[in-house]
Formats: sequence, structure tokens, C-alpha cells
Amino acid sequence: MKLYLVQHAKAASKDVDPQRPLTDEGRRDVRKIVAFIKPLKLSVDFLWHSGKIRAAQTAETLAKVVEVRTETTNHDGLAPNDDVAVLKDELDASDDDVMIVGHLPFLSKLASLLLTGDESAGTVAFQQGGIVALERSAEGQCQINWMVTPDLLA
Repeated sequence: MKLYLVQHAKAASKDVDPQRPLTDEGRRDVRKIVAFIKPLKLSVDFLWHSGKIRAAQTAETLAKVVEVRTETTNHDGLAPNDDVAVLKDELDASDDDVMIVGHLPFLSKLASLLLTGDESAGTVAFQQGGIVALERSAEGQCQINWMVTPDLLA
């Protein structure tokens, strides 16, 4: 199983727009990531995002270069403070490759839980628009394959 954890790109503040869509900088950052991953020819069974517009916009842009065998969908349980154990159980019950576009602290806790068994370990430092690529072995252990952030790209 391959799992790609993506923090949504930079969004407008609540003061500017209560819906918090991506800013121009956020859209540029996602385009940098898209240019980086396009040659990788990533393919997933599912591309899930939270119900927040900034996550949906990030996911829709990524879906232009990621082969999604089903459809890009809003998935329950991906809000910033949702219980990561619920999603871990769902992922553990499947071998599907999944890309998840979400928020902190949820993604940080999920990555830590998958990598160490402790959601509070703080294993991965996410950045807006960045991707952490995990892979689960046949024995059920997850490891980080690669990570990229917009700041690393020209």
C-alpha cells in the first residue's frame, strides 16, 4: 500500500475570506508540486480530501497529474481535529493506494501513528502544499519513501 499525505496549500485568512480558499501563493505552490510529481506518474485508487475548500482545491489540482482509479472525493473523518485512529483502522483494512489532502494537526498525528504507533510522536514536520509518501510493507509497517515541500522546489 502506498499512502500520500498532503497538507493543503496556503489559504486565505478567515479575515480575508471565511471560506479560506487557496491564495495565489498557495496555487503557485501546488503547481510546483504538480510539476515535481508529474514525471513520477503517481497512481492511486482513491484521492480523498476534507470538506474544506482549501483541501478540495489542492486535491483537484493534484488530480490533474495523479492517475485516480476512482474519483476525487470528500471523505469524512479528515477534519483537523478528527480521530486519526478511525482512519488508521480504515487504511489497515485495505491494500488500496490512497492520497489524502488534509490539515494539521490531523496529518501529523496520522503520520506519527502509522510510523511509530504513537500519534503524539511528532514524527513528520508538514509544510503547506507538501507531500509525505509512505509505504506499508506486507508485515504492516509503514515507512517514509520520500517527502517534498514547495520550498524545496524552484
